[in-house]
Amino acid sequence: MTTTEPRPPATDAFGFEATPVDAIAGLVEAARDAFDAGRTRPLAWRLDLLGRVRAALVDREAELLEALRQDLGKPTFEAWTADIGFGISEIDHAVASLRSWAKPRRVRTPVTFQPGVSKLVPEPLGVVTVIAPWNYPVQLALQPLVAAVAAGNAVVVKPSELAPASAAVIADIVHGLGDPALQVVQGGVAETTELLAQRVDHIFYTGNGRVGRVVMAAAAEHLTPVTLELGGKSPVIVTAAANLDVAARRIVWGKFLNAGQTCIAPDYVLVDRSVHDLLVDRMRAAVTEFYGEDPKGSPDYARIVNEAHFHRLEKLLDSGTVAVGGVADADERYLAPTILTDVERDAPAMAEEIFGPVLPVLATDGLDDAVAFVNAHDKPLALYVFSEQDAETDAVIERTSSGGACVNGTIFHVSNPELPFGGVGPSGMGSYHGKWGFDTFSHLKAVHERSTRLDPPMMYPPFTDQKERLLRKGFLLPDPRDAVKLVRAKLSRP
Repeated sequence: MTTTEPRPPATDAFGFEATPVDAIAGLVEAARDAFDAGRTRPLAWRLDLLGRVRAALVDREAELLEALRQDLGKPTFEAWTADIGFGISEIDHAVASLRSWAKPRRVRTPVTFQPGVSKLVPEPLGVVTVIAPWNYPVQLALQPLVAAVAAGNAVVVKPSELAPASAAVIADIVHGLGDPALQVVQGGVAETTELLAQRVDHIFYTGNGRVGRVVMAAAAEHLTPVTLELGGKSPVIVTAAANLDVAARRIVWGKFLNAGQTCIAPDYVLVDRSVHDLLVDRMRAAVTEFYGEDPKGSPDYARIVNEAHFHRLEKLLDSGTVAVGGVADADERYLAPTILTDVERDAPAMAEEIFGPVLPVLATDGLDDAVAFVNAHDKPLALYVFSEQDAETDAVIERTSSGGACVNGTIFHVSNPELPFGGVGPSGMGSYHGKWGFDTFSHLKAVHERSTRLDPPMMYPPFTDQKERLLRKGFLLPDPRDAVKLVRAKLSRP
């Protein structure tokens, strides 16, 4: 099911066609009309549509795999697992959980507001715009779409024009669903600019910080809330107490998955000086184990998305000594899995997110040095630490800030639907996956229901000293459940 043939640049074989700019407002309006008509609110509609999206992923699997091969040279195993399988898993989790997520959530009501009931009622936001990136073009278009639909919204999705084959299949899937609450916009800067000019109720963007700022500026025009899934330089800290064999394999796997074009890929390694050479040796062995002596011929290694990105990455090879890899072929957009040593802390590869198969390895003088280096830079989207000592891993988690983290592993924290995925600071704002995605695309409406059986007069004018005294005492009373606990505690005393 994999191929050793050279991966050519993506073509228009799948029929990628940009949406006319003057048609975009009408597509958003159609989604708005569907939402305003109440089409998206019933749970039955949400569950049915999610089921049909799932069926489309299964039915169109072969086309999606071929599109991902054309766009990124993705091996079948990677393409199915990280793009198609991820989407199916997200749908299955949402379908199994949706009735629970959508229920009103009871919260406590203070004594002074009794008799009454307080609750949070999830309601859909309205029309959601999803702008997807090119690196996991299926997963990162469909996962937020699934969450938005589960929450009862209409969705306008814009796949990445830099993965045109995948974008064309995604658009065809959306069109094939034939639901006015789902619309798709194809194209580049002009089309995205027009889409961002439309008034919607939430914008979900995955990509880089530069465009993230453009999205925020456009959203500010209508005070539209945004979720930004960005990136950053996700560090790996390896202490002298790490299991180096396991660390090497897991770092190499996480880094060179999708040829390093993963927003939470290990960006650089900070390893204790005493085990630096041992770790590099073991990572070299892991690269050979995974991809063979010549990774260019491996059916399990992807390609760089386009020529511009390839040449940017190629320049980073001069940032240190090539310990592993370093081979580049522009015709195939192939850049070998590369490990750099002797990298200065201010080298070009350390100045920006790499987003490719180049891994700088820097020696550090202990854990404090590594933590200080991480904290001197922007908060990353992910952080990884390898050590067999809980005190060390706990210290790293406690003393650093990142969107997410993984101990003695890489990437895997993003796969758990019970964990939120998102950044912090420059690496992003907001989160999603599982219930976190449902809540992102919902407004939790605060509702307080009052009984009419009692109508205490103390809230009404004229106000008296006695009413004020009672009110002050009322505010000091504990919650009814806490009051019961206090009484029980007193009764249990000898």
